[in-house]
Order: sequence, then structure tokens, then C-alpha cells
Amino acid sequence: MTTDTVPAAGEAARAVLLVEDDPALSAYLASSLRDAGYAVQTAHDRPQAIKVLAAPHAPALMLLDLGLPPHPSTMTEGLALLDDALRLAPGSKVIVLTGQDEEAAAFQAVRRGAFDFLVKPVALSTIYAALRRAELFARQDSLLSQGGEARLQLTARLHDGPKEAAANAEEQLLRRVLAATGYNVAETGRRLGLAREHVYYYLNKYGIQRPQ
Repeated sequence: MTTDTVPAAGEAARAVLLVEDDPALSAYLASSLRDAGYAVQTAHDRPQAIKVLAAPHAPALMLLDLGLPPHPSTMTEGLALLDDALRLAPGSKVIVLTGQDEEAAAFQAVRRGAFDFLVKPVALSTIYAALRRAELFARQDSLLSQGGEARLQLTARLHDGPKEAAANAEEQLLRRVLAATGYNVAETGRRLGLAREHVYYYLNKYGIQRPQ
């Protein structure tokens, strides 16, 4: 894994995590993105990517190839990493890249909360356009957070009923505020209007741990 210096919080929207298992393609895309002014971190598989996502100040943007080892011919690892990304860095904008079954990949990516979906082979100009859209949304999300608001994205199974959907929204909101405060429990409680002990209750309820 290649890691550049992580930018300051104000530059977070220009930081990109590139997850691509093809070394040549990864090097080409990373070099092109750096030339375009992005701070790029690269990973070639799910465990490497999780280390980046679990660190403080995870990149706000992510380019994710769904075909990752140990099963590069399927979408299994890529979709699992998409779930991990939105759990560990809930404010991140994930742009999915795939050369596999377009309809199936698009459906699963949208269902899991991907920001955008691109089919390989894809031109650099198309990737740049997708990243610019993602940057814009990331900045607006940051402004919402500063104003005491959060935009949640939730996919719920209808037969599970409203209680399960409410729990999913509750967990997502908690993870968003924790990420925004650097896992500062006192500040998280202040922003959510909760006592410190109540924040710890929710941390335990959803099995959330501070990134190492």
C-alpha cells in the first residue's frame, strides 16, 4: 500500500482512497490523480483499504474497483468493502468502478449507498467529473454538519418494519457525528443532545470502537 501525507481537515474533500488490485492500473490512476491535485492513498485489497478507512481523517472520496482479491472475478469483496467504507467513514463518497455485470453491479452499489457508478474501461475525464461531483457533495455535507444537520442515506427492507429502519438511522447518525468529532465522546454528546453515559450506551449497543 502506498500512503501519502493525510491532508488537514479543510482539505479532506481533495483526499482520495484508490482501491484497485491491478498494480499497473493503480499506479497510472494514482499518478494521474496526483497530477490533478488530489492527495491519493492506494490499497490493493480489502484489508489494506480498511486500515486507511479506520484511521483518523479518512479520505472523503473513494474510487473502488469491485473486483478485488481473493475473488477478483466476482463483486463479493468489493461490495463488502463498500459496506465497510460507509460504516467506518460514513461521510465518504464512494465511486464504484466495475467491468463486470453492469446491471447487477449498479443495483448492488446503489442499494448499499455508493455515490456514483462507472463502467470500465472508463476515461480519466469521466473519473474527474465523478470526483468533482463527489467533492461538491462532501463539502455540502460538511457545511450541513457545521450547521448542526446531517444527511443520512438509508436502504431499509420494508418487511423489517420502521423499528429496524429507525435503528439503522440511529447508528448511522451516531457514526457520522463520532467521525466528525474525532470520536470525542463529550463533543459527540453535546452535538446530539445526549449525556456522556448515553453516548457510551449507544457505542456499546452498536459495537462501535474508536479507530486505533
